[in-house]
Amino acid sequence: MSQRVNPEEDEEMLPEYDFSQGVRGKHHEAYKAGTNVIFLEPDLAKVFGDSALVNRVLRLLLNLAKENVSTNRPANQGMRPAAQKPGGG
Repeated sequence: MSQRVNPEEDEEMLPEYDFSQGVRGKHHEAYKAGTNVIFLEPDLAKVFGDSALVNRVLRLLLNLAKENVSTNRPANQGMRPAAQKPGGG
């Protein structure tokens, strides 16, 4: 059920807001597929302006961590997820 809002009654809707190029449900499939919503603290949000930059930095950090772990551990002992216990338990 769609709700119609009268712009004259809604004081928050300013005339300069332009949604004429908006796409309804643009991200619906991604969220339905299991996208996680993560909230950044304000100081981090100033540095990381969009999700693409956050993803790039996290991938870089993950790659650096993997390199560090692989050079400091014997072979065949890569990174384990934090929730996984050795021995599969």
